Amino acid sequence: MSDQDIRDDDNRLCPQSPFASIDPTATIPSGVTVSPFCVIQANVTLGDHVTLGVGCVIEEGAVIGAGTSLGHHVTVAAGATVGEGCQIAAHVSIGSGASIGARTRIGEHTAIYPRAELGEEGFIGSSASIGRFPKAAATSTVKAQADLPPLKMGNGYTIGCSAVLYAGTAYGDQVFLGDGALVRERCTIGRNVVIGSGAAVENDTRIGDYTKIQTGSYITAYMELEERVFIAPMVTTTNDNYMGRTEKRFESIKGASIGRGARVGGGSILLPGIRVAPETFVAAGALVTKDTEAKRVVKGFPAKDLREVSEDELLPED
Repeated sequence: MSDQDIRDDDNRLCPQSPFASIDPTATIPSGVTVSPFCVIQANVTLGDHVTLGVGCVIEEGAVIGAGTSLGHHVTVAAGATVGEGCQIAAHVSIGSGASIGARTRIGEHTAIYPRAELGEEGFIGSSASIGRFPKAAATSTVKAQADLPPLKMGNGYTIGCSAVLYAGTAYGDQVFLGDGALVRERCTIGRNVVIGSGAAVENDTRIGDYTKIQTGSYITAYMELEERVFIAPMVTTTNDNYMGRTEKRFESIKGASIGRGARVGGGSILLPGIRVAPETFVAAGALVTKDTEAKRVVKGFPAKDLREVSEDELLPED
């Protein structure tokens, strides 16, 4: 084999870019474009019409599907898989064993952490961290778990710029996460969930299908939000009645649970362990200190029962 070409399994010739380093065991069809200073390691497989920008590093055993384009200085770590028709912008890193579904678009400077599993038809903005592993503070009530499963993302998702999503959480199809959203480990996020810009969802929380969490809201650890819940902007939830004091808190830490179709108005505060019943309407700015009744409006500081929710505002029965 000459220094100016490389042959694939069909013995077709693929021009080798000057200054590129390509292992002879790599499979590279003739239609692939390899820019200068790329490194392609052993047993890499590239599909037809893949384009590699300047300085890309494709590590051992990685697979890149047909028609995928990688910008300058993209790293695809060992054993990672990138599906067909993806568009990966410059300076993206894809960790070892990660899987990127077909026709995914990823913005510049985003990190996909090892073993993350991303579905098809996704979009990730720039400077996002997807599937990172937690590191807890020494005084945290939540300890890091070494054997967390990988992040799993369904199809058709949208993830905004600078979002941070931890390993150990699973997402349904068609989720939307705004710019700067944070979702911690061991959560379950249903399909068509919206988590707005700057919103935070802490660990061990379950969010049901079609729930919406608006800009800047804080969903504390150990919460459950059922289907079609609406959380308005800047809502605060809490889970520790002792606020970090005494050992009793470790036994009683629990966030609120919010029933199907409940709505929580902007700037409201939910105290630890309360139950917001299905179809409750919490007025803006309310302080909810005790369980609510289904289909009732609560209002005030602290919140008090006001009236029934209008029939025409209720969700259809399942």
